[in-house]
Amino acid sequence: MVHQHFLLAEAMTVAENVALGMRTSPLGWRFDQARIFAETERLASQTGLHIDPRARVCDLSVGLRQRVEIIKALSRGAKILLLDEPTAVLAPPEVESLFQTLRALRDSGRTIMIVTHKLDEVFALASSVTVLRSGETVFSGALNTLTPPALAEKMIGRSLPQLPITPLREVNDATALVLSRVRIPGTLEIDRLAVKCGEIVGVAGVEGNGQQELAAVIAGTFDVVPDGMELSLNGRSISRATVAERTHAGLALIPADRQREALVLEMTLNENLHLREPLTRRRAGVAFLDHAAMSQRSRQVLQDYSVSPPDENLAAHALSGGNQQKVVIARELSPKPRLIVALNPTRGLDVGAASEVHTRLLKAARESEAGVLLISSDLDEVLTLSDRVAVLFRGRMTELGLRGVSKHEVGKAMVGAQS
Repeated sequence: MVHQHFLLAEAMTVAENVALGMRTSPLGWRFDQARIFAETERLASQTGLHIDPRARVCDLSVGLRQRVEIIKALSRGAKILLLDEPTAVLAPPEVESLFQTLRALRDSGRTIMIVTHKLDEVFALASSVTVLRSGETVFSGALNTLTPPALAEKMIGRSLPQLPITPLREVNDATALVLSRVRIPGTLEIDRLAVKCGEIVGVAGVEGNGQQELAAVIAGTFDVVPDGMELSLNGRSISRATVAERTHAGLALIPADRQREALVLEMTLNENLHLREPLTRRRAGVAFLDHAAMSQRSRQVLQDYSVSPPDENLAAHALSGGNQQKVVIARELSPKPRLIVALNPTRGLDVGAASEVHTRLLKAARESEAGVLLISSDLDEVLTLSDRVAVLFRGRMTELGLRGVSKHEVGKAMVGAQS
């Protein structure tokens, strides 16, 4: 099993990680470092997963860490490899390298099973496919009997709607966000980033290149305000504003981890929906929560955003991941914010749920004229939705231009290639 979130001891070397947990050791009762290095090197070369066995995992890219996980599995004689969302955090060149490795392992006689929501991966790699929906098998058979739209329909139980993508309307030059002079040594260095009202700016990048810090600086959750930083929302400076003040000014945040950063899982959907802005009523000069009004509003929002089940009294932990994300999006978008910062908003969602999120972001930009900063490691998502595209690499931002920039060009920038 190669998990989506790698299970590696980062302070140890590649070879030491491979040796960890072996039930029986060919090395005898003691740890023969030279021999395990040689064995790891042999296995890496044999499978085409070239990597330095002496390198520490903490110094490796995400793609190389995934290689370590595969080598670990193969070192134990695995004939069947199960990979969970293997491309979720990889740049395009790393994805193609992984695909080449998987095809080679398949040709060597091993069985490869991939759990994925991405249709292009299925058609690029698989010979057969099984579709699960609501915990049940709805299709299992040869892939050559299906087209991508037919497979998508089986996955979500209906036809996939077309995204209402329209060109950015050049009404005026009003800006929702201007961020300048961000200097966090070794983490983030941005001279200027602007998002117009009604515009979607996509920021691509392999995870760990400053995306989390960028979102935190804008949302006000970073540890300190960087010296000299300037941040304005709709022309108003919010550089020193609190999180609550930024929220009231019209900032919405869709964080990367819905369970740790966006929801209180033990609370009800009604309570979670009103964490941003609770409804109150006053009695004798004292403000009280208006529970009746909150419940009524929650029922309407859950219905509008197709949350299942639409029970406002249900605890958030009882929902599937996709429906939890719908609750987060409903809470953040229903007040019609002026700026939306969305960090990997469709991670772990099926094609149907992801399509709904994309539609909501597009409508917020085009109909409500909100500025949208889409920070995503999913390159297809960035290229599909964005009016302008930028890339974060080692904390530095490179703007690549308007919609239509090539996937190859963005992919090179994501790994720091110069040509």
